[in-house]
Amino acid sequence: MKLNKQEIIELVEDLKLAYPDATCSLDFSTPFELVVAVMLSAQCTDERVNKTTPALFSKYKTPADFATINLNELERLIHPCGFYKNKAKNIKACATKIVEDFNGLVPKTMEELLTLPRYW
Repeated sequence: MKLNKQEIIELVEDLKLAYPDATCSLDFSTPFELVVAVMLSAQCTDERVNKTTPALFSKYKTPADFATINLNELERLIHPCGFYKNKAKNIKACATKIVEDFNGLVPKTMEELLTLPRYW
C-alpha cells in the first residue's frame, strides 16, 4: 500500500500525538552521523553505539572522511559494535556513494536513501 503525501503527513501527525515524548536514542550531530550510527546499531545496543561513536566521529567527520578511511582503522574503531568487518565495508561504501552521487550530502528522499549500501 502506497500512501500519498497528505496521508503521510496525517500519519506523522498521528504518531506525534500518540508518542509525544519519542526521541532517537542514538547520539549524532549530522545526518551522516545518524546514517553511520544506524548502521552500527544493527545487532547492537544503542548504548554500545553511543559509547563507540564519539571516538569515531571526533576523528572522521564527513562522508569524504569515511570514503577515504583505511578499512582496518574503521574496523578497529567500530569493533565493539559487532559484525565490524561487514559494517565497516558498508559504511565506507555508503560514504563513497554519498560523495560520488550526492555531492557529499545525505539524500533526502526515501528512493535515494534506498540506493545507499547498508548493513540492515
